[in-house]
Amino acid sequence: MNTPQNQSERSEITFRFLAEPAAVNFGGKVHGGSLMKWIDEVAYACAATWSGRYCVTVSVGNIRFRRPILVGNLVELRARIVATGRTSMHIHVSVHAGDPKWGELRQTTDCLMVFVAVDENNHPVGVPSFEPKTEEQKALAKYAIDVKAALDAIVELKPENVSN
Repeated sequence: MNTPQNQSERSEITFRFLAEPAAVNFGGKVHGGSLMKWIDEVAYACAATWSGRYCVTVSVGNIRFRRPILVGNLVELRARIVATGRTSMHIHVSVHAGDPKWGELRQTTDCLMVFVAVDENNHPVGVPSFEPKTEEQKALAKYAIDVKAALDAIVELKPENVSN
């Protein structure tokens, strides 16, 4: 296994595997819950690699299921740091899948996740700062901050008399 050495290598991680029958729903396609679990796993790996700490999921935002994943498809999940706060990491996850015999993977899903690094007592701890350099990184950083602001606004819309 190659261990990431520099900051840019630590900011991104990719998982690849074949979708197995155990992940299928009643419609014969990969269950959305299975896909969400894979997304959480790859995002956690990215957050832990970046921070060097155990991390916890804070939020999942703007998840979009564009097309189904079929049993036997090659599935590729790519997680990358797109923005950081003092203790938080915004991670964009994109999912691509397709028949491995065709050699072409198409995007099926993407989302933004926020993780926080924690110490042994589950208290938040600082994380290295991420500075976007490319135009794509800058666009994703802006997107992450905009989604966070939108989610914060949605939380404010929740009626006070609704239980937490």
